[in-house]
Amino acid sequence: MTQDAGIWKAGRSGAKGRNTPKGRQYTDEALDQVQLLLGDSPRRRDLLIEFLHLIQDAHGHLSAAHLAALAHELRMSQAEVYEVASFYAHFDVVKEGEAPPPALTIRVCDSLSCEMAGAEQLRAALSDGLDPSQVRVLRAPCMGRCDTAPVLEIGHNHIDHATPEKVRQAIAGGDTHAHIPPYQTLADYRTEGGYDTLARLIAADDWDAVEATVLASGLRGLGGAGFPSGRKWGFVRSYPGPRLMAVNGDEGEPGTFKDRYYLERTPHLMFEGMLIAAHAVQADRVYIYMRDEYPAVLEILRREIAALEAAGLTPPGFIVLRRGAGAYICGEESAMIESIEGKRGIPRHRPPFVAEVGLFGRPTLVHNVETLHWVARVMREGPEVLSGVEKNGRKGLRSYSVSGRVANPGVHLLPAGSTIADVIAAAGGMAPGHVFKAYQPGGPSSGLLPASLNDVPLDFDTLQDHGTFIGSAAVVVLSDQDSAKAAALNMLRFFEDESCGQCTPCRVGCEKAVKLMQADWWDAGLLNDLCDAMADASICGLGQAAPNPIRLTLQHFGDEVSG
Repeated sequence: MTQDAGIWKAGRSGAKGRNTPKGRQYTDEALDQVQLLLGDSPRRRDLLIEFLHLIQDAHGHLSAAHLAALAHELRMSQAEVYEVASFYAHFDVVKEGEAPPPALTIRVCDSLSCEMAGAEQLRAALSDGLDPSQVRVLRAPCMGRCDTAPVLEIGHNHIDHATPEKVRQAIAGGDTHAHIPPYQTLADYRTEGGYDTLARLIAADDWDAVEATVLASGLRGLGGAGFPSGRKWGFVRSYPGPRLMAVNGDEGEPGTFKDRYYLERTPHLMFEGMLIAAHAVQADRVYIYMRDEYPAVLEILRREIAALEAAGLTPPGFIVLRRGAGAYICGEESAMIESIEGKRGIPRHRPPFVAEVGLFGRPTLVHNVETLHWVARVMREGPEVLSGVEKNGRKGLRSYSVSGRVANPGVHLLPAGSTIADVIAAAGGMAPGHVFKAYQPGGPSSGLLPASLNDVPLDFDTLQDHGTFIGSAAVVVLSDQDSAKAAALNMLRFFEDESCGQCTPCRVGCEKAVKLMQADWWDAGLLNDLCDAMADASICGLGQAAPNPIRLTLQHFGDEVSG
């Protein structure tokens, strides 16, 4: 083929000429619709996921024509746009000739707490009782509302303690939008001295002293890794600027809902802690990455960021809110950074670590939402607010997200050395008619421990000898009416669904594990070999921790899985 003045002509082979370029073409109608949605927004690559949300929200799906038009508008290849759109669970890509999904989608949570509360029966009843041409019913991973299981999301409205009747009422009333709970606004926060601490620290300009105070408190990363918080600041400051900061609000570990709990009540504690940390590392901008499963929190953050800007506490554009799109892997800090940059949430190989090469290649400070909540309190009340609390030889406080077979599920703030017996007592004891059997100390990544291990402090560094860890302190309590085997299978199905697929040990290992675990009796030798391969060779924590439910179930509940 030869090209002359933009017109494709037949070459010497005599092949028929082509009147249009190869590949899918955008339509003028689709381009007009995309341009209208994007408005005056800059056409930047890192805004791709935000733009995909605009199209999905407006049309209920992402058509091939809209993806082609968006690719044209951003000067990107259609393959790049498609691979991002198809990576995230909350985007519905519809190819030519395919029917778009119904106007209304119901997502029924199938995580462990909801499964124990009857989520599968709920999903089946909805699937049988609703017109599939009008309503789509899907199973979905944890929505961060485990204390009110079973939970579903209809549109963007979460229904707690869900029943088919509640769903029918919501549909009849058109109640498909997020409900914003009462929370402490900027004005309310400032009446009790909010942001006075930030102003004092900025005036003093002694950020080494601030870092020392945070270190003295013993505060560690509460997203699960447990790295000393203040020490991160020194690492980031050691690299030349410009520097950035990212707030990890992708609270996707099933059983975890503490960040949502705090943001729906006192968001400005997180904001003030965030601004203190940002000033400590001289960050030029802060990106907040919030999971799409928290629509009410997203709206609260939008309102209060605007309030901060209007009050002159932050310059316009200093805080950037980014909306996730349904991918558990984006809770891993480097995958989150990839997503903020508008890409698939694929964990990066390290080194370099994000403190050196993070967002857009810059040194980046990453903190969890609850960690920043405590930064504000430590700097306001002194390090003793954490270091002055001691139990079982451990110092500090932990926000335990407690769900399952307890009388009063919820977030319970307890000393860091609390045991599962203390946690259950704080949650009102076991639910009536249930006898304590097992517990998940830190989400599915931590596996299951038996009730006999009821005297182990639930904190960082105390559970490793038992083959597990505290993680984000997502405690799910099981009773004599629950199956450890079924619980472990639920956890591995979650990991199978949420593996990003980048590395074979995790991608294939989770799939094979689920198949092996569905047998009447487990092949312990084969499963242990598989666990070794996954733990040793997976790139990130998902594949490395996924074997924990298998290993601990074999160790402590062998009577349920071995013939």
